[in-house]
Order: sequence, then C-alpha cells, then structure tokens
Amino acid sequence: MSVLIIEDLGVERLMPIVAARLSSAVTCGALRLVDLLEWTGVECYGLTRSYLQAIQKLDFPMLKDPRLAVGRNRPSLVLSSRIVPSASTFESIQKWLRQCDSPKPLWIYEDNTPEAQAIGVIHPAETYEEILSIGRDYFGCKAPRKGSIEDSSAIIAKVFKYPHDVIAQHMACLAGNLELLISKSQYRQLEDGVFVGPDVSLASPIVMEPKSGPIVIERNAQVGPFSLLRGPLYLGPKCKVLEHASLKDGVCAGHTTKIGGEVEASIIEPYSNKQHHGFLGHSYVGSWVNLGAGTCTSDLKNTYGLISMDYPSGRIATEMQFLGCFIGDYSKTAINTSIFTGKWIGVCSALYGFVTSNVPSFTNYAKLFGQVATLPTSVMQSTQQRMFSRRAVVQRPCDIELLHSLFELTRSEREALAGLEEA
Repeated sequence: MSVLIIEDLGVERLMPIVAARLSSAVTCGALRLVDLLEWTGVECYGLTRSYLQAIQKLDFPMLKDPRLAVGRNRPSLVLSSRIVPSASTFESIQKWLRQCDSPKPLWIYEDNTPEAQAIGVIHPAETYEEILSIGRDYFGCKAPRKGSIEDSSAIIAKVFKYPHDVIAQHMACLAGNLELLISKSQYRQLEDGVFVGPDVSLASPIVMEPKSGPIVIERNAQVGPFSLLRGPLYLGPKCKVLEHASLKDGVCAGHTTKIGGEVEASIIEPYSNKQHHGFLGHSYVGSWVNLGAGTCTSDLKNTYGLISMDYPSGRIATEMQFLGCFIGDYSKTAINTSIFTGKWIGVCSALYGFVTSNVPSFTNYAKLFGQVATLPTSVMQSTQQRMFSRRAVVQRPCDIELLHSLFELTRSEREALAGLEEA
C-alpha cells in the first residue's frame, strides 16, 4: 500500500507562498499535509516541481522519489498536494486507504460543481510509470469531468485554490487540528485547555485564555511576562514569545520563531521573526522572514466590506472581511513598514514605507521614496548565509541553487511590474 502526492498544476495559483517550499509543507491549522501522511504510516512518494526535488529529498525524506517506485504496480491513493491538512482530511485519508480494494477508480473532487477539478483518486488505473509519463497534469489528463459521473460516486475534499484559502481554512480547522495533535502527542496539561511539551518556560504573569480553543506549547518554547495567549493557539518548538506580546484568536507560530507585539489569526512559518511592536493580522508569513519594528498589516477595509485580491490570473473575490497579507520566504520589512489589506509579497524582497500594491519577488520596494529595484541573487545568497549562521543552520548547495531558480522563475513578476510602472 502506498500514496503518491502530486504537485498538480493548481499549485502555480498558490504563489508566492509555495515558491520556495513544497505545497504539501504549507502550515494550516498547525499541521501540514506531510504530517498527516507520516501519521498514516503508509509508504509515501512525492511528485514535485523539478527545482524543489533536492529540497524534498533532504528535508522531507518520508516523501520518496516516485521514480523509485517504477516497476511497482499502482499506488493505492493519489492526492493533490493542495488538499487542506485538517483533522477531517486525516480521517478521510484513513478511510480512502481502506477503500483501495475497489474494483474501479474512485475520484475525489474539490467541490460539488459540474466543473470541479479532480484532486485525488482511490485505486487509480495507472501504474507509477504511467503516472510519471503524464507528470503533474495527471488529474487534468485522466480524471473524468465531475459533471459526467454519478454524484453518489464522487468524493469531495477541501483544497487550497488561492493563498487566501490558507487563512480561511486555518481559521476553520485550527481548534480541531489541535485536538488531533493533542491526541497524537504526549503533553502535560497545565490547566483545562492548556497543553505544554517538555522544558517549556513560562514567565509570570501570563494570561492564558483557552475558552475558544486549546493552547498548545511545544518543547523548549519560552513565553515572556505580561503576555496574553488566547486560544486556539499553537507555539512550535523553540518558539520565543517576547514580553508584553498579545497572541490571540488563531495564531500558529512554527519552530524557532520569535514573536512579539500583537498577532491575530495568522500563520508564521519556522525561522521567522516578528519580535517587535506592531500588528500582524489574518496573514501568512513564510520562513526566514524578518518583520522590522513597527511593521503593521491592515486586515480590514475602511468600508468594512469584503476583500478582493489581485493575483496574476486576475482579481478574485475572497468573500472574507478580514484578510491581511501573504509574505513569501526570505522577505524583510524595514521599521514602520505598513502593508495594505489583501496584498502579497514575493520571495526575497525588501520592503520600506507604505506597501500599497503587490510586491514581486527579488524586489527592493521603496515606492514611497520613488525607488523600486531588483535585488540580485548575489545579495540574497549572502543574506541567506548570514541568516542561517545566526540559527546554526548550514547553507547547502541546494539552498543556494534554490535562490537562483527562484530568481529565474519569478522574472515575469518583475517584468509585469516594470510594465505597470511605464504605463
């Protein structure tokens, strides 16, 4: 029995948050799809974008190269890497694996509309070799249209279609995911709804409010005095919460992060810093990001209306009233940077002043001062090395190569910006 995870073509719509990471490694509700797969104990393979294959091999060894499976018959289950990593998804995966003796393929779709895209299949008809010959467009090539099959035989699962879905799903599944995490791990219960791992340091006084959901604090985390922790909330291993911090209503901070100021309903991936005063709300922050002192995000329009986001594919109505920003890996903000509602920032960019528009990758963005320029990969390579050394992380050849690949892959973003500036 085995599972194949495919980074299907829909992954491109999740830029910039998946530019430098596997889409199955996006945190949502304190969990990632790779975590759920590991819990199943089933052999897993990952068909990912070519420039991330070295990262997958070194950082996610549980996702094996599918070329190693050539010669085997068929995977038991094929899934899109965009499936939401929720407690209900974990239950579904276990159920789907039990259905793998079905005499015919059972297709999984993203919603109930006739135009819905397939995002998985139980007991596929194709072998590993046949799937690899098709590649990342496997679902587009082999799945029947949702409207052509009986509704009773179609399975529905939630997926990320755009970056804003990550925050929407995060808010919907965080409390349930934390309950699942608690059941899978060994924590010490400090009080009702508060669970901590070993060697957690909690200063005094701290206000903890788990009424709306559990508070989970992993090993070696530190929380400074005069802090507010309101659940549902997750602090990863070695997370450091600074004094007077206010973390509330759906915060998830990954391992080795530093958090201060006011944070609400946001995801902060590992190795990022938001340790000074300022507000971060309903936002996604990638890894190796630093938010300078006084950096603030807006997550509510002055009109209190619903927020739309401008993506490369066009303007999308999010149907969300609260939505902040999405920051790709390795980007930085200077002191007192203000990011307007519903904006995305690419990877490896530097921001100054007011951010009133989306920011391409590898961009030095100081539009307020009339300065928007490209950041060369040589600068980002040196910056990466300095950041890594501060956290005792070794800079590998694949990390350097990733920066060069990202620069080329995001060239069109910068060219589009140049075209807008000229217009």
